[in-house]
Amino acid sequence: MDRLATRTDHSPPRRTALSRERVLRAAVDLADTGGVESLSMRKLAQALGVEAMSLYRHVRNKGDMVDGMVDLVFGEIGLPPQELDWKSAMRQRATSAREVLARHPWSIALMESRSTPGPATLHHHDAVLGALREAGFSIALAAHAYSVLDSYIYGFALEQASLPFQTSEEAVEVADGIRRQFPVDAYPHLMEIALKHVLQPGYDYANEFVFGLDLILDGLERVLNTTDGRKEHEHATQQ
Repeated sequence: MDRLATRTDHSPPRRTALSRERVLRAAVDLADTGGVESLSMRKLAQALGVEAMSLYRHVRNKGDMVDGMVDLVFGEIGLPPQELDWKSAMRQRATSAREVLARHPWSIALMESRSTPGPATLHHHDAVLGALREAGFSIALAAHAYSVLDSYIYGFALEQASLPFQTSEEAVEVADGIRRQFPVDAYPHLMEIALKHVLQPGYDYANEFVFGLDLILDGLERVLNTTDGRKEHEHATQQ
């Protein structure tokens, strides 16, 4: 009995079975750290503690893997809540998308690039368009709204990921470095914004996102509530 207990205590831990989701989540973790360009089947296999050939039972190739990774990212973005009015729902969805893209900056340029999108991707697109259509958007206006919202979301996410600072402390360091290179009055308006806005306590560049988003939503609301605007967009669908 003691020998059996000893053998059980020292038995190797059971390895978690490999699955497509496990492979894809590990790939996302690696891309979050080093970018999707550095991702390879060999590195992924090492991270999972398996042979590279075993991955091909779950992903056909790197393209299939990236398709699945993008689909996982879309699955993290909150859908427009049905219980909210359309503006609040679009604002909540856009804010969620920006936060998810900030966690996975490698995905920004890939989100709309896949020719074989997965179910989470398609469900997300369908839910957003459905929320707009149910709010009274014409087919054309819903398409316009989706396009302008996503252009803003992805554009802002890309700009945020490209900034030379991520925290307010880093922003101070960057601003001080620029200020030391030039006379104080060389770029007065730029310095004014830096000193009286960016370098103020609690500044977070992500807060700029809400301002621009509300401008877009207010503009869409004006078009939606304008009879002539509705007629114009309905007419465009018939041409």
